[in-house]
Formats: sequence, structure tokens, C-alpha cells
Amino acid sequence: MPRKLDLRTGRPVWSAYRAPAVPTSALTRDVTTDVLIIGMGISGAMMAEALTADGHSVICIDRRGPLKGSTAATTALVQFEIDQPLSTLSKMIGKAKAQQAWRRSRLAISNLAGRIEDLAIDCRLRRTPSLYLAGTLLGPAEMRDEAEARRQAGVAATYLTPQPLAQTFGIDRGGAILSHGNIALDPRKLTAGLLLKALERKARLYAPAEATAIEDSAGEAVVATKDGPTITARHVVLATGYELVDIVPAAAHRIISTWAIATRPQPRKLWPGPAFIWEASDPYLYLRATADGRVICGGEDEDFADETRRDELIADKSARIADKLGRLFPYLDVRPEFAWTGSFGTTSAGLPYIGAVPGHPRIHAVMGYGGNGITFSRIASEIISASIKGSADTDAELFAFNR
Repeated sequence: MPRKLDLRTGRPVWSAYRAPAVPTSALTRDVTTDVLIIGMGISGAMMAEALTADGHSVICIDRRGPLKGSTAATTALVQFEIDQPLSTLSKMIGKAKAQQAWRRSRLAISNLAGRIEDLAIDCRLRRTPSLYLAGTLLGPAEMRDEAEARRQAGVAATYLTPQPLAQTFGIDRGGAILSHGNIALDPRKLTAGLLLKALERKARLYAPAEATAIEDSAGEAVVATKDGPTITARHVVLATGYELVDIVPAAAHRIISTWAIATRPQPRKLWPGPAFIWEASDPYLYLRATADGRVICGGEDEDFADETRRDELIADKSARIADKLGRLFPYLDVRPEFAWTGSFGTTSAGLPYIGAVPGHPRIHAVMGYGGNGITFSRIASEIISASIKGSADTDAELFAFNR
């Protein structure tokens, strides 16, 4: 059923911070529920919280356990800026759709921040500006066009020329776009907090429990598990990350390997407003700070999924990332205290696939894709919970499998 991948290796920075324990039970007998969610990472946790809030009975299963997949490998730059710049995406899927995707992405960040505050989940949430630096893909002239495209879409952006960029941030680049309204958080603490909220509402969490087959009919779906018991549900949500389930159509995606480091805490050396910083280059560098002042920096992405080769490159890639970070901010101590690698999927447009699997109206899939996994997980929790409730989401078509 799922194709198994080793999703991450090394020591992600989040292991330095304790996430609350999420209790799970063993699945020892056949069970029935309104919705079965397969996967207890950040996507599954957001779905569980949204669906229990709507009053559904929910079961979550995971073959590893809560928070044990790629959630811990994310650098958690939770931003609305999609991997494809708005000006580029407009050429790929049309201006109206591209604008709508960007607007929905920004709304998702705002909704997620509001939800975390409403639920009082302690995940070190901080509202953070974002600085997009001119690079090899978009030079200063294209950056101006991108800022204008965002303004036309109603997504505020300020174009910075080299002088204010150097004065405010101490960065020497040909230009940059400054935007507001993104959030930084601890992804493990958030995932645990959402699952615990679902548990309070009587969700049942079983792990380790591995789905091996899904049989769906007009009225229900029956999921077989490796150890024998079956789960019968009105709806199934596949939140299995990049371990794609065979029933999901093979979207035009590719698997990318990425690497990241985190420094020791150095809060006094951080740049203003600890803005997220990333660049319009390929491969691009991306960085953020943690609440206690560590710098997380990642990049050096490569197009391959060979786990052994990916893992062997950790030392070399960490040194390269540290070197690039040192060139950007010479006064930082860039020595890695944590270094890790992970794999993620991406589509050409950088947009996720969310919704019912073609030919299987009771099976819904969340395929996050790209660098905005957490943002897309939020969008998925909105679109799929609306679909299960029987109401339509105006943007469902943008992200559907048959788009």
C-alpha cells in the first residue's frame, strides 16, 4: 500500500525542545468511525483538529507514531509565498488562478495563527516578516515586477532597493521584497498540541498501526491493517506525506532532497525582526531564527531520492550551508550544532494536490508538496473538512487532482 521511505536523517533542531507526549493505543479489534486519518504528522493533526471541531468521530493511525515522520525535519518557515513567484505562476496556470492561489495561501496563514491562539497551543508562535532576496532566478528588475504582481493581487509587498536593504538588514543584494504576515513556530509542539486537542474531543489514536489495503464502496471505506483489525469509516483522509499510497494517482511530481543546519542560540546577533530570509535562486538558501535565537538555515536542494546518497552528503552540505550563511551574515557563529536532511515532493507549479481521489469520492488525499507544506496542510484541513460536511470550498478546484 504506501511506498516506504526513510523521510529524514540526522538530528533536527526540534529535538532540542520537548514536545508534549501524545498518548496512543494499540489497535486490537475491528473499529468503526466517521473519518479515518492515515498519518499523524502535521497534516493529519490539522485534519483531526478540524474534523473533531465539526463533531465527527475520528480515528488516526500511523505506522511509526505521532510526530515521527517528516514533520520533525521541517524548518517551519510558515509562509504564504508559494515556491513559484506569482509572476511566474501566472504564466503557468493563468493570472486569475495564480492570484487566487496566493490569496488563499495568505488567508491560510492568518487562519492558522488565529486557530493556534484560539486553542492556546504553546508552539512558540511568532508573527514574522519575510525578505525575498534577488538572485539567479529573479534579478532586481524581475523582483520589481513580482512586487507589482503581488500588489495587483492584493497581497502587500514592498520592494527594497539596495540602500534600504543594506541599511535595515545589513545585506548586500541588488534588491529584495519585504512582506508581512508570516509565522514562525515549533512544528512538533504544534502537531502534538493539535492531536491532544483532538483527543480531548474523543478522537482515537492508534500507533503503531499500518494500513495495508483500502476497499471503498458507495457507502463506506474499509481499511485493512498489518496486524489484522479493520477500520470501517465513512471517509478516509490520506495524510501520509511523500509516502504515496498506491490508490492516489501518480501526479507529475518529483522527490527533492534538502539539507539544513541550526546554530547555537545567539539572540543578540540576529538581523532585524528575525525576518524569514530566502532567495530567488536555484538552489536557494532559506533561513529563520528560533524563539531562543538559533539560526536555522537550509537549502542546497538536489533532484534525487536516493536515501543513502542523501545521508552521506550531510557533512559536505552542512559545511556549504554554513559557508553561505557566513557570507550573508559575517558576524554570526555559523558552526552547526544540528544538521539533518529530508526528502520532499514538488510539482512543477509548486501547488499541492488536495481533495477526493478521482473515482474514490470517500477517499481524500493531502499531498502538500513544495516548501509550503504547513501552509498547504492548513488549506487541506479547510477544503477537506468542508467536503466531508457536504459544503463546497470555492478554491477546491485550484488544488483538485483533476485540475
